[in-house]
Amino acid sequence: MSFPPCPNCQSEYVYQDQSHLICPECAYEWNPAEVLAEETLTIKDANGTLLEEGDKVTLAKDLKVKGSSLVLKIGTKAVIRRIVEGKDHQLDCKVDGAGEMMVTAKFVKKA
Repeated sequence: MSFPPCPNCQSEYVYQDQSHLICPECAYEWNPAEVLAEETLTIKDANGTLLEEGDKVTLAKDLKVKGSSLVLKIGTKAVIRRIVEGKDHQLDCKVDGAGEMMVTAKFVKKA
């Protein structure tokens, strides 16, 4: 039987104890039914359209890349790899011409 990795430390050595799953490496316990309910993040783009993993988006504003002199121009295309919960960056994207990076949802539009 295959269990999902630990949400705390991403360990693959998870075992089940009654209705909970337990990670032996970090001792984290969770109920998989509750985690599925929490994973439904609602992230919206600049126009208020709901974004999902795999969506293609374009930048709605010129963005400076931190720690670099690179500027991503308006209209640059990207693909959302993953949606994460964060204060300043919610989208883990693959941006054309720049590679993998985190982008704030309010600066993109769904293509």
